[in-house]
Amino acid sequence: MKIPVTPPDLDQIIKANLDVLPKIFQMNIGPTDNKGRYLHWDKLRHLSPPETIGIEELWAGIKIQRSLLSKNLPFLNKSGDGFKFCIIDSMQKDLHWLDLNAAGTISADKPMINTNMQGTYLISSLFEEAINSSQLEGAVTTRNVAKEMLRQRRGPKDKSEQMILNNYHAMQFIRDFKTEAITPSFILELHRILTEKTLKNPDKAGVLRLEEDDIEVVDTMTNTVLHVPPKASDLEKRLDILCDFANKILDVKGVFIHPVVRAIALHFMLAYDHPFVDGNGRTARALFYWSMVNQGYWLAEFISISRILKQAPVQYGKAFLYTETDGNDVTYFIIHQLEVIKKAISDLHLYLEKKTKGITQAQDMLQDAKNLGKKLNFRQLALLRHALKHPGFTYKINEHKNSHGISYETARKDLLFMSDNTKLLVKFKAGKSFVFMSPPNLEERIKKQ
Repeated sequence: MKIPVTPPDLDQIIKANLDVLPKIFQMNIGPTDNKGRYLHWDKLRHLSPPETIGIEELWAGIKIQRSLLSKNLPFLNKSGDGFKFCIIDSMQKDLHWLDLNAAGTISADKPMINTNMQGTYLISSLFEEAINSSQLEGAVTTRNVAKEMLRQRRGPKDKSEQMILNNYHAMQFIRDFKTEAITPSFILELHRILTEKTLKNPDKAGVLRLEEDDIEVVDTMTNTVLHVPPKASDLEKRLDILCDFANKILDVKGVFIHPVVRAIALHFMLAYDHPFVDGNGRTARALFYWSMVNQGYWLAEFISISRILKQAPVQYGKAFLYTETDGNDVTYFIIHQLEVIKKAISDLHLYLEKKTKGITQAQDMLQDAKNLGKKLNFRQLALLRHALKHPGFTYKINEHKNSHGISYETARKDLLFMSDNTKLLVKFKAGKSFVFMSPPNLEERIKKQ
């Protein structure tokens, strides 16, 4: 990844072009380009400026407008300079959308409106975030193998599977503490869970890095140093400030910080501070989830931002670099993350629509089967839909239990009903346990009900 070109110094531009300043103000230049984009100098410098001014003068006009809009965050970079952000019109629109779609309610036709079904979708989302967050950091296990491991609760076979299992446990840990204020101890424990049995030095799990750890963020493809975090001796104090900000104890006086912006700023700052020898990205994303849910954005529990980030990891990295190379302007990172969160929520709605349609199709198929559809619960209908598409697939009680977050006995009754009462599944022994298989003639069995 290439480090963005550092923008020209605003004061120097103004001193060298005093006669142009009146013209800049007359042109009504805003904080974005004419397409509404909040561009970094690295991209803006390649565009054509208005005919009457140069590209540096255009940049100066944009930066002046941004400075008028900017709000301070209670954080300092390693040089002692403050971080800031702007809220432009497009961000206002996105934040309003998130207020409605992440903290509001889901339409009544979606299956997740049924609180009994939320456990199933929550388990699925925990699987997705655990897998994708780990893959984003280098885990190479396939999605199907990883989901099989989590469903079966088997032990991990390698470091990649251990990373995924750790992420899953970390997301569960966050759920347990989602209504509590966070402390440095909470973040250290979160990191310990995330990195257990995956570090070269196991003693570094849940422990702040030391000066001798000499941590740098490096692009392994080009061996370019992308980021040098603050000194290890400052980390305890910086972690205290981070927690106070997360708990709304510490804010810049008179500045309202939207809850989603707060969650994104926490994500950014923990990654910037890089307080651990490894696992900083996973910890930062987990902290983001805690903040969102803690502040009432309950739907964040059901989405995976890492799945979206994995699709364009370079853009994720650039959002950090744009901020650090342009005067600690976190707006670049906030805009990127708002797009990611919106995409994750939109994908969730599409997923729910697909699930709704699938369950409806299964119910329609069973309408003429002596009201069998009314006898099957939503878990059984979901399994039936899967079984219709996968003849010969086997289902285990523990996997069904883990997929839906239910007790072993409830899972056992679900599958036994489908095998013994309705004959929709074939039951056979595998060792000491029962296994249930989707028969090749499942449609015929449904019609005979």
